[in-house]
Amino acid sequence: MNTEIEKLTTILKDSNNIVFFGGAGMSTESGIPDFRSANGLFNKKLNVTFTPEQLVSHSFYIKYPEEFFNFYKDKLIYPKAKPNAGHIALAKLEEMGKLKAIVTQNIDGLHQASGSKNVFELHGSINRNYCIKCHEFYDSDFILESKGVPTCTKCGGTVKPDVVLYEEGLDEYTITGAIKAISKADTLIIGGTSLVVYPAAGLIDYFKGNNLILINKSATSADSKADLVINDSIGKVLSDAVNKM
Repeated sequence: MNTEIEKLTTILKDSNNIVFFGGAGMSTESGIPDFRSANGLFNKKLNVTFTPEQLVSHSFYIKYPEEFFNFYKDKLIYPKAKPNAGHIALAKLEEMGKLKAIVTQNIDGLHQASGSKNVFELHGSINRNYCIKCHEFYDSDFILESKGVPTCTKCGGTVKPDVVLYEEGLDEYTITGAIKAISKADTLIIGGTSLVVYPAAGLIDYFKGNNLILINKSATSADSKADLVINDSIGKVLSDAVNKM
């Protein structure tokens, strides 16, 4: 492991345009469960009638709004979660001028909470919620404190989380920005993702740089293409490497 950390540290020192592409594993160390691991949300018996995928789908939100929000508030919002060592290490890399962008599949906003500025949230954020009629903005506290379906205090419309549900498309502006950042990077760090969720996972194909680094506890489909693969805690790995710079 020390040799891997040393190699990672050297790559980071020699890089001037780093992009981080992360998934749910980035936030598990902050106490937020992932989706697809053995203990993940999608492998738990949560509802006798619907699968977790159905519970976070657009059609379920439309047809069963009260049940949708019960699930959403209980399983997808973690108000006590704090940035972990990995989030903090990435924020430090950005401060150094080396990390140019973060592309994340997470919706928890922990990258911004740690100080990162240029973050492309592919699947939206729990911290942004809008009335579907008048577009009035509401934070996550408003959603949590609402009973039943959250409704706009101005016009009475339903307040929808700005998160990408199943059956919904990704935001074009966000995708374009992420692709541009990845295509310009000299180093791409992929961390905490199984790379099975598309179209998000397909964005890494735009990387044409020198160093592809994979940090994940389990193997991924991109391991064979990587210049460095580290199967360990992403928080520990990033923190150790950045602190050695």
